[in-house]
Amino acid sequence: MKVAVHRVVLILAGLAATAAGGCADGGSLGRGIEASRPAYRVGAPYRVNGILYRPAEDYNYTATGFASYYGADFHGRLTASGERFDMNELTAAHKTLPLPSMVRVTNLANGRSVVLRVNDRGPFVRGRIIDVSLRAAQILGFERRGIARVRVEILPEESRALKEALSGDPSGDPQMESAEIPSSTPDLRL
Repeated sequence: MKVAVHRVVLILAGLAATAAGGCADGGSLGRGIEASRPAYRVGAPYRVNGILYRPAEDYNYTATGFASYYGADFHGRLTASGERFDMNELTAAHKTLPLPSMVRVTNLANGRSVVLRVNDRGPFVRGRIIDVSLRAAQILGFERRGIARVRVEILPEESRALKEALSGDPSGDPQMESAEIPSSTPDLRL
């Protein structure tokens, strides 16, 4: 548990730096773009392109499928968690996991693995189970191809520690806020 708490402290420090200055490296995501403070939320059920998604806390989540990535077209836009997307951070979008959650994504073709913070909803393309940031796609080795077959595993200790740190109440009800997701979300990366 000490490793999980240490990771959460580092993640929260990075989020605080982003909220204070736009980016952890002291830069900014763009003129007039301010980052928001992170908050823990599961979210209410929502529908995209006729498909109903039911976000839930699932600390046993493991899935195998295709990952894609999103980059410059989404850089600086608001995520479902209310943060500004930074394509150079190690983040991801998932349809139902709590925001934020920590996951390990492994590229099944080359064995490369990376730990990511889920802070957005998506992907809304049939057959895709996760969208990762450009930087994560580079680390996983599928930036040029655009998609990869991956295994996604939630990191339960780190995810619970994030929940506790952001909500202040690990046993209380998670925030149930509806994410406003357009009914025709563009294809993030084919």
